[in-house]
Amino acid sequence: MARTILHVDMDAFYASVEQRDRPELRGRPVIVGADPRGRGVVSAASYEARRFGVHSAMPIGRAARLCPEGAFVPVDMDKYAAISRQVMAILAEFTPLLEPVSIDEAFLDVTGTEGLSGDGPTVAATIKARIASSLALTASVGVAPNKFVAKVASDLRKPDGLVVVRPGAEADFLAALPVSRLWGVGRVTAAGLEAMGVTTIGQLAAVPVAYLEARFGSSGRGLHDLSRGLDDRPVEPFAPPKSMGAEETFGRDHRDVERLAATLREQAERVARELREGGYAARCVTLKLRFADFSTLTRRHTDDPTQDGLAIYRRARALLDRIPLRQAVRLIGLSASGLGPAAAGQLSLLGPDPTRRERLARAMDRVTARFGEDSLRPASLLARRRRPRPPE
Repeated sequence: MARTILHVDMDAFYASVEQRDRPELRGRPVIVGADPRGRGVVSAASYEARRFGVHSAMPIGRAARLCPEGAFVPVDMDKYAAISRQVMAILAEFTPLLEPVSIDEAFLDVTGTEGLSGDGPTVAATIKARIASSLALTASVGVAPNKFVAKVASDLRKPDGLVVVRPGAEADFLAALPVSRLWGVGRVTAAGLEAMGVTTIGQLAAVPVAYLEARFGSSGRGLHDLSRGLDDRPVEPFAPPKSMGAEETFGRDHRDVERLAATLREQAERVARELREGGYAARCVTLKLRFADFSTLTRRHTDDPTQDGLAIYRRARALLDRIPLRQAVRLIGLSASGLGPAAAGQLSLLGPDPTRRERLARAMDRVTARFGEDSLRPASLLARRRRPRPPE
């Protein structure tokens, strides 16, 4: 039996919430993110701001130049998270098969629920109406037989869109769209496909799968399947997060390795605390550096699972020490992935007693939960905290 999958995506979520809560911002270009006088990035842009070329992840200074009349609003994650929980509660009323993908989007499997709520398009329309009446926000919804096509459909008629793809029509629906719509097609893969004369999904579907496997390796078959609208992944209500991370954009570019290392140390403790709260351990640590010219470099290290901040820091620091800093660093970030249950994996026979370290970390978690994150800090970070801020 064909499945009925919905992808619900809130429209310009952060910016729409701010426009809803502040009537003076309605109809104006709203840019949610860092201080426009600083060096952070755009977290969200209203559709009015997007007409000026502003988009998420853009440097905030560039957004200010493109849209000088825009309303720049700081991020209020507590508010957005609370509203996200309200959205997810509405979605959960229609099916237990609900998979939140991020704070503002989710997949639903409503296969076989026609007798309760109607068919897929009916459920989608009802959800949109409920979100509008309860939260005064709009959502775009894609309805399709699988997750990939539903995701593409939800993005086609934003804002406030509803696109339905019937079973059997997946390939035709995708055929005219650019290959960049496919999951896993970034700039490098897109350039490789373009060199083959392939720019649309329909053209890709016509390429023999053996040729794609020879050209792109194991991912070739996956690209071919997606180009034909094939995706058998289930909606997973309790899927664990894929990664946890932290980033910092500096007020000015840095070459000081010790400053970079101190930032990594702080990020490692933050990520480790999140891992312990979720009951996860991570096998892979990834270091991210963005340089003064905005080029970005990532390096990763895989080892035994850990949720220890010092272990995470040491892996990241080892990666940092192997990178020649030919340019000053604008942003540094650390993420932990390859997550599994905290008890999984083999304890190291070398170094400090892991059981004692784990007890200490959990005791620290209890203190910081009660008195705040800054109540306990590694001694190596105290000098950084006391260092006076440079003049603006």
